[in-house]
Amino acid sequence: MTVIESSAVINLPVEKVYAFLADLNNHQQLMPENIYNWSSTVDEASFTIQNMAKLAIKISSRIENQELIAIPTEKAPFDIELKWTVADNGDGSTTAKHIVSAELNMMMKMLASGPLQKLVDYETERLQAILG
Repeated sequence: MTVIESSAVINLPVEKVYAFLADLNNHQQLMPENIYNWSSTVDEASFTIQNMAKLAIKISSRIENQELIAIPTEKAPFDIELKWTVADNGDGSTTAKHIVSAELNMMMKMLASGPLQKLVDYETERLQAILG
């Protein structure tokens, strides 16, 4: 299992950060330019990653103000889990962590781990920029 993660500190209470992340409609704002054909509801999203794959995901688990997990709803090129965790820092700020776990063979790991790391870094940076 390949685990790729990135985190950011957001100067908002954990409830506000969780509420933003809990609605997949908001995730379009976190995506880089190489993500297109975006379609979403509160619980599901589908999109295409340029030169990689089309993905359809749904929220499979929610723990309010702690974490949410999304998994593919259709057969993906590899097994993947997208997780966001949020933790109250005790000073009115929140640490948001984006964790992607993927079952990648050696060839896929060489091809996909760099772009996946860029994606999770980009999403946490965008979250920080949007929510402050």
